[in-house]
Amino acid sequence: MAKRKVSQEVEEITVQEVNAAPAHPIWDKYPNLLLYIAGAVVLAVGGWWMYKNMVVAPKQKEAVAAMWHAQQQFDRDSFRLALENPGGGFDGFLALADKFSGTPAGNSANYYAGVCYLQMGDFDNAISYMEKFDCEGDLLPAMKYGVLGDAYSEKGDFGKALDYYEKASGATKNDLLAGHYLKKLGMLNEMQGNKDAALKAYERLHREFPNPASQDWREVEKYIYRAGAGK
Repeated sequence: MAKRKVSQEVEEITVQEVNAAPAHPIWDKYPNLLLYIAGAVVLAVGGWWMYKNMVVAPKQKEAVAAMWHAQQQFDRDSFRLALENPGGGFDGFLALADKFSGTPAGNSANYYAGVCYLQMGDFDNAISYMEKFDCEGDLLPAMKYGVLGDAYSEKGDFGKALDYYEKASGATKNDLLAGHYLKKLGMLNEMQGNKDAALKAYERLHREFPNPASQDWREVEKYIYRAGAGK
C-alpha cells in the first residue's frame, strides 16, 4: 500500500512539473540530451544490425539443418518422435523451439509442435504452442487459427472454436483454406443448432470461393439445403 502511495505521489509531482514547465524546447534546458538520444539510436540500430547478421542469421541456418530430422518424423506421422526424439541424437521440435527461439526456424518449430500435440490429443499443449507461433501473410494466419479452432473444438469449447474458424476463414483469400474453414464453421454452427449462422457460412463458401476442384465447394449445395435454404 505504501509503495502504491509513493508511486501515486511521484506521478502527481511529475504531472505538476510538466504543467508548470515554461514553453521552451527541452533542448534549451538540456543541450546534451539530443546528442545522447541520437547516439543511443545509432547504437541501437547498429546493435540490431550486428545481432541480426552475426547472431540471428547463422543461428537460423543451423536451426534449419537441425529441423530436417524432426520434419522427417512429422511427415511420417510419428508425432511424438518429431516432438521429442527424431533419432540420431537430433533435437525434436520442443527442444528446437526453445534452442532457436528468436529465429524463423524456432518460430516454425512452435507451429509444428502445436500440430503434433493436436494429433496426439494433447489439446492444451497444442493451444499453448500454437499461440506462440507468430505469423503473417495470406496462408499461415489461417492455418494457425484453424489449428486453434480444431483444438478448442476437441476440448468441447465450441464458442472459441467457432471464433477461430471464423478468423481462419477471414484470414486468407486462398479458396481451399477459406473454403475448408467456412465448411467447418458452418458444420459446427449447424451442430450447435445455429442454423442461420451455418447457412451464412455455407452461402459465403458457395459465393466467394467457387472451386469445382474442391470437394468442400462441390458439396456445399447439400450443406445449404440441409441448413434450411431448400425448405
